[in-house]
Amino acid sequence: MRDVAKLAGVSHQTVSRVINDHPNVRAETRERVLAAMRSLNYRRNLAARTLATRESRTLGIIGFETTLFGPESMLYGIESAARAAGYLVSVATVRELAHRPVLEAVDRLAQHDVDGIIAIAPKPAVTTALTHAPTGLACVAVGGAGSGSDPFPTVRVDNAAGARLATQHLLDLGHATVHHAAGPPDWPEAQARVDGWRATLYAAGAVVPPVTPGWWDAAAGYEQGRRLAADPSVTAVFCANDRIALGVLRALHEAGRRVPEDVSVVGFDDMPDSGYFLPPLTTVHQDFAEMGRRALALLLHHMAHVEGDGPTSNVVVAPELVLRGSTASHTRPIPPDTGRPAPAVPS
Repeated sequence: MRDVAKLAGVSHQTVSRVINDHPNVRAETRERVLAAMRSLNYRRNLAARTLATRESRTLGIIGFETTLFGPESMLYGIESAARAAGYLVSVATVRELAHRPVLEAVDRLAQHDVDGIIAIAPKPAVTTALTHAPTGLACVAVGGAGSGSDPFPTVRVDNAAGARLATQHLLDLGHATVHHAAGPPDWPEAQARVDGWRATLYAAGAVVPPVTPGWWDAAAGYEQGRRLAADPSVTAVFCANDRIALGVLRALHEAGRRVPEDVSVVGFDDMPDSGYFLPPLTTVHQDFAEMGRRALALLLHHMAHVEGDGPTSNVVVAPELVLRGSTASHTRPIPPDTGRPAPAVPS
């Protein structure tokens, strides 16, 4: 750094301000310092900086190997927010959402001196493993259902509220009840969507149909959709995510059930492709970028107060209903004219 200062004709402190992007440096001076850095092939020694400041400016992210849209989008949202804030990112992925693999990921990140960890935590095993993180290492969990008693800050979308939005929308369109193509029962997010759907039907005094759990993919939705399509009383289906809805749409099409004329369908997630389904899918939007920003802000705040006794924060991001072409008003069909008079109404 002193070599750069000598070549640029400035002080050591000015070079430091340029490196740290301090605003109080004239543009001409900044360019002269940057030119000197390029000429000398100067690179910051991050290890030395970490020793001096006790900060690595690196955050750890725990994800898991999956092609599921929700967790993948959470990972992207968190990483984008961290990089925008000037942090390097170290990602540790696990193949299984179980206590031991997640704990090993925590240990790997801690060995790289990360300043904090954000974990994508759709299952309780992830949050349980985070409680064993080294003392003083700030952690934030993103996703899952949230219990309100988590030992560290959490950020999640209100899955139950999203299910209520979808179910109430279908009831408001005149459907007598709403069937549900569910996700896996051991995922808290899927269960929260079942709870929101069921509570809305109860509140409306509607019949609550049985639920057959599935998985998060179109193949599971297709199997559930075949069963629903075979029941002529089914006129509305709320799906636990958009990929399940895609499978349901195909099953309904193969059975000759038109969407939305015969059956209305709502998804959850608002995948980028959902607007190009046939018909375009009405769905519940999750703002993954906002979840990433909120998770980062929460982590940075927690890092600044990690040695204090401040309260644990739990952030809930509200979902939004996106209306497209897969839902429509429903009216009960008029009974066919049999040529016989209607039965007398008892007086």
